[in-house]
Amino acid sequence: METLLLLTYAALSITLFKVFKIPLNKWTVPTAVLGGIALVGSLVFLMNYNHPHSKSGILAFVTTPILPNVKGLVIEVTVKANTPVKKGDVLFKIDPTPFAGAVRQKKAVLAAAESEVKQLEMSVERQSAIVDQAKSEEERRLQAYKRFEESSKTGATSKLSLENHRQVYVQAQAASHEANAFLRQTQIDYESQKNDTVEQLQAELARAQFDLDSTIVKAPTDGYVTHIRLRPGMMAVSLPLRPVMVFVNKSELKLVANFRQNAMQRLKSGYHAEVLFPAIPGRVFQAEVVQVLPALAEGEVQANGAMLRAEDIGKRGLVPVVLKIKDEGIKDYILPDGSYAEVAVYSDKMHHVEIMRKILLRMKSWENYIYLDH
Repeated sequence: METLLLLTYAALSITLFKVFKIPLNKWTVPTAVLGGIALVGSLVFLMNYNHPHSKSGILAFVTTPILPNVKGLVIEVTVKANTPVKKGDVLFKIDPTPFAGAVRQKKAVLAAAESEVKQLEMSVERQSAIVDQAKSEEERRLQAYKRFEESSKTGATSKLSLENHRQVYVQAQAASHEANAFLRQTQIDYESQKNDTVEQLQAELARAQFDLDSTIVKAPTDGYVTHIRLRPGMMAVSLPLRPVMVFVNKSELKLVANFRQNAMQRLKSGYHAEVLFPAIPGRVFQAEVVQVLPALAEGEVQANGAMLRAEDIGKRGLVPVVLKIKDEGIKDYILPDGSYAEVAVYSDKMHHVEIMRKILLRMKSWENYIYLDH
């Protein structure tokens, strides 16, 4: 771009010298040269600051490491490499035999516990009936004792007979208390079996069923799996953390580009941007600044037992900027995730030099047609 501006300025200067017959001397020539350097330099510096450019853009994507929840022998790899899949599609399967056996065992133990709960429930019902009967007998004996007590006051009943009825009432009362105590104990056993044992066994069954279901590993989101090296017969483990696949999540195209810190004040969300890819020569795509990340990795300090060293401070990092490609035409081209890109951001300042950046970016895009590889 600088060369183009210099050549344009040189052509205009020669034309002016010819048309107006300006003499070539030690004053006019240096003035024209210095004027050209000042003019072109000013335009270039204004363009660089107000419409910054980055040579380090990358088409970013998010991956999910696929880790099985259970350890087991892989029996089938269903997914095909680099083929789009939907959320929930099967990726691979682990031998379910030991986990299916665990589920059957837990179900049998749970069934026995639930059967015992039913038996205890029936025992509670029977004991409740016994308590009601004992309470009724206690009330009957109490009424009989009271009648004999009234009769004894008039001398119609002997003291011995009264004492006998009192003993019978006391025995009925003791039997009622004993029945109540046994009912409470039966209720405690029932509640313990129902709320503790059965719920614990249900939780164990749910865990065993989860392990069984986990033998079928499914896609976490829409996307695709790349670089598949998993084969039937291999052992998949959850610990230590060793992913068996890399799953690339499907998302809208987003770029991450690094800019000089000098241009920080001309990088804002919503600014218009343009992107070129060496993979697509001759094309420039429209984009928009989504976010300027608020932190740089060079300034990160973590809590540990080491003090900061001089070489840890003062490193000059680049400002990461996230951009969204708005040009739908990019879908017509083959563009792998992670492709390299160059980005130009156009701020709302100095619009008259924006055209220089646009011309320069398009020149760079056309240059991608020309390369040597031999």
